[in-house]
Amino acid sequence: ITSNKIAIGISEGEAGVLMHGPTFMGNPLACAAACASIDLLLEQNWQQRIKQINTQLQQLNKCSELDAVANVRTLGAIGVVELNDAAGNVDVAKIQAYFVEQGVWIRPFGKLIYLMPPYISDDTSIKTLCDAIYNAIKGKHYA
Repeated sequence: ITSNKIAIGISEGEAGVLMHGPTFMGNPLACAAACASIDLLLEQNWQQRIKQINTQLQQLNKCSELDAVANVRTLGAIGVVELNDAAGNVDVAKIQAYFVEQGVWIRPFGKLIYLMPPYISDDTSIKTLCDAIYNAIKGKHYA
């Protein structure tokens, strides 16, 4: 599916092989499920749904008023709250315990707390996610 030059370039990392774990690990069943999901997505007005989710993710903007926040941004159906250098990296175990208590699953990464809600998320669910992030930062449940 590619040239030798590209295949060798991809495989010359530390592991010496193509590290494809995050892409369904090449599992045929997972790939079939992914293809079926794409088919379902394309049957709908997915572009309009992304706009609606993006509108709801604008609720994250209230995080900008918090001292620990460096930046809030959205792109399509992705929302990100970035902590500033003074706040440091997120303590994943601590903040995830807080999120679980709030009934949400949000996985931070470094200084980023981000959302990629499923396309079937309703407005109430997205508000719950945005509120959980705001309250986690405001209550310093991230450090």
